[in-house]
Parts: sequence; C-alpha cells; structure tokens
Amino acid sequence: MVEISVVVPCFDECEVIDVFHEAVLAALEPTGADFELCYVDDGSRDATVDRLRELARADARVRYTSFSRNFGKESAMLAGMRMARGAAVVLMDADLQHPPELLPRMLELHQHGYDQVVAQRDRSGEGAVRRAFSRTYYRLVRRFMDVEVVDGAGDFRLLSRRAVEAVLTLPESNRFSKGLFSWIGFDTVSFRYENVERAAGASKWGGRRLLNYGIDGLLSFNSRPLRLAIHTGLWLFLSAFAYALWIVANALLDGVDTPGYATLITAIVGLSGVQLATLGVIGEYVGRIYHEAKRRPHYVVRETERDAGRRPGAGRSAARAGRP
Repeated sequence: MVEISVVVPCFDECEVIDVFHEAVLAALEPTGADFELCYVDDGSRDATVDRLRELARADARVRYTSFSRNFGKESAMLAGMRMARGAAVVLMDADLQHPPELLPRMLELHQHGYDQVVAQRDRSGEGAVRRAFSRTYYRLVRRFMDVEVVDGAGDFRLLSRRAVEAVLTLPESNRFSKGLFSWIGFDTVSFRYENVERAAGASKWGGRRLLNYGIDGLLSFNSRPLRLAIHTGLWLFLSAFAYALWIVANALLDGVDTPGYATLITAIVGLSGVQLATLGVIGEYVGRIYHEAKRRPHYVVRETERDAGRRPGAGRSAARAGRP
C-alpha cells in the first residue's frame, strides 16, 4: 500500500500548480516514503487540467480527477479521499498557503500514533476586520455547535486510513468538513504555523462565500436555531401576557386609556419580524432536508488520469457520477 496520499483540490490554479508540485516532491522525496499525489480539478476555467495531464504522463505517482463543472471544494476533497490509496492522507491547497515543507513533520507526528494531525495557522497578515469577524464566528460556533471547531484549524491536515474511511461513511450532501473531521473523533494533535500568502492568483473565498460557508457550518451540526425560535416565541408570549395584565390593572385603577398607535405599530412590526426570521430558519432546515432527499451525487467526473492517454475528447464522453 502507498504510505501517503496528498489530496489537492484545484480550481484555476494553472499559475502555481508546477511550483506547488515541485515543492511537494522536494518535501516528500527526502523522507523515503512511498507517496502519490491526487489532484482534483474542480471544473477549472483555465489550463489547470492540461497541466495535470502533463504531470500524470511524466510521473506515475501523479493521479488526477477532473469534474465536469465546478462543484465546490467540499466535493473536491471528497473525491480526493475516495481516490486516495495511502495509509495516510494529507489534504492541502495548491496555492502554497499550506506549506509543503510541513509534510515531514505531519508524517512524524502520525508515526507517533495520531489519526489526525492538524496544521493550525495563525492569522498574521490578515486584515483587522476579517480577523475580528473570524474570531467572533469561532466563539459563536463553539457555543452553539455540537462539535468543536478550532480557530485556524482548516483543511490542511493528515488523516489516517481509518479516519478517512470514517469520513467516507458519512453520506450527507451538505458537507462541512471541519465539523466532520471533529465529529469522527480519533486521537488528534495540532501545531501552529505562520500564515502564508498565496503564491499566485487571487483567493476564491470572498466575503459572501465565507458568510455562506459559515452559515452552512452552523446549521450542519446543530438544531439550536430552531430551539432558539421556540424560546423567543415563549419569551414574547410571556412579555405580551405581562403587558396585558399591566393594561388591565391600569384600566381598573385609572380608567380606560386611549390605545397608543405607536405601541400597536411597534408590536406588529416586531412580531412580524420575529415570525419571518423564524420561518427563514425553518425554511433553511426544510431546504436542507429536501436537498438530502434528492440524493444527487456530490460531483460528476469528466476524466481521470486513465483517460489522459486517449485521443482528444475521449475523456469527456466518460463522465460518471460520484456516488453519495
């Protein structure tokens, strides 16, 4: 069996893929480990898949899967773990923000018996606003989520074979890998490294995408927003009941007063806002149930390294679905 598989999701990484590949080889070859590199092209719009074909032809240790379109990083990581054959699997990005020179240290810690070795980045170099939002978000998820998600602990990690198999048994379509890695448990160790800038190109994770990803994380591992809606409704009911008692007591003592227009409008607007927010929370969960019930595959494969030697276009006719 291959000792280590390096799984690398790629989306428009043509500018940096060669530099990344050489850096990984330089980090792993001195260790003497038997390794493979599993690239997953997530429907790139540039020449990423062309570079992967060339790498696969030149080096038998390189394998790749190319999606028919962009399905997202979660699907790409899932496909990479499915294709990986190693006793240990490392997940990392191709933009060199996950330093390849840390791979020997991760292997060393894995040899001490750890099933998960997590490289936890610091936030040096990030803007103050993004750093503040990130810290606030992680405080929130630690309070509300049913699993522990550590600030700075991302996808750059080593998983043992049994940890990978445990992740692959989880069938959900709405995947939040940080939570899944925490949920499966096993012996875990982490170490910190200094944040590194991208080697080339621009980040694919803008503010809106990060916000949606954060919401996915909150909703994937807890039902507390629904419980919060119930608590809010009960609190409003008790407040309204107390207010009604105060109105009755005031009428008995001082006579009937003319109802306040401002009070009425405030109550209507406030209650309507709470109802709409509650319906939105319920709708989000119902939408996720609907999405899971359809049981669509996580991705569709356009070609793999086995198709690279065929005539041009042959790989495109061999599309197949990644089963959930």
